[in-house]
Amino acid sequence: MSRKKIVAYKSLPSDVEAYLREHADVVHVDPADHDAFVAALKDADGAIGASAKITPAMIESATRLKALSTVSVGFDAFDVDDLTKRGIVLTHTPDVLTESTADTVFALILASARRVVELAEWVKEGNWKASLGEEGFGVDVQGKTLGIVGLGRIGGAVARRASLGFRMNVLYTNRSSNEQAEKDYGAKRVELDDLLAQSDFVLLQVPLTAQTRHIIGAAQLKKMKKSAILINASRGPTVDEAALIEALKDGTIRAAGLDVFDKEPLPVDSPLLKLKNVVALPHIGSATHETRHAMNLNAAENLIGALDGTLTQNIVNREVLKR
Repeated sequence: MSRKKIVAYKSLPSDVEAYLREHADVVHVDPADHDAFVAALKDADGAIGASAKITPAMIESATRLKALSTVSVGFDAFDVDDLTKRGIVLTHTPDVLTESTADTVFALILASARRVVELAEWVKEGNWKASLGEEGFGVDVQGKTLGIVGLGRIGGAVARRASLGFRMNVLYTNRSSNEQAEKDYGAKRVELDDLLAQSDFVLLQVPLTAQTRHIIGAAQLKKMKKSAILINASRGPTVDEAALIEALKDGTIRAAGLDVFDKEPLPVDSPLLKLKNVVALPHIGSATHETRHAMNLNAAENLIGALDGTLTQNIVNREVLKR
């Protein structure tokens, strides 16, 4: 029987590569070379990678394709309905990155509240000549109200840090109620408008869908407290970036801690980079040595399991299995 063929469109750790090669032939392709990517997919059984968009047109002639594995929790680079119609399984890596991403979120909360990045730069520039005056003060985090828009895995891990570590009062919106977070962390489910009005920190933790695109726009920013800080570590387009820039410039809200943007990498001429009340990170949500390795391995195991027909978890489009 001929061996399966897997297209890898990102570099993989050597042990993960070795694991895949035990089960199939692996071909590497640079997703920036569109034609080579499409050609490689043509006779592939599966593909593994991250960040690159895979459109219906790209897999039109990929008749052998059975599974796609993304090294991420988000799957907005795929047309899921189209994949389901074609009987192609899409897998992702939701659990292994929960804790490290929640750490990143909390780093953004603390850095934004205490102006860590801004003041560290100020010290490095040689400006610390006397004790810090009130113009350099930040705001407390402990005891404040954190509003989480989307209390899933990562939101829940942030709620745990907030409630147990910082004694924060946690509000949330979610499609369904999160009973465990309510019981363990005293989280309270409210409507979005109430969350915006009452929260000192508003955290976006939703996937990017047609419903969540620009879920925070000019109207929502106006409903937030003037002293509030917006944190986004989900996907850039969940926030109307132009409206956010205006709100940060004119004091509609205090500050923003951002790990994600409309366009990534963030253009060097982005107005966000000129604002002192913005902490901007290069989409490092899960970027630790340990977690990225675990994600790559998890994605590889997902792919082989999907090709073997043994995978039961981490499947985005479960309906495919019923076919």
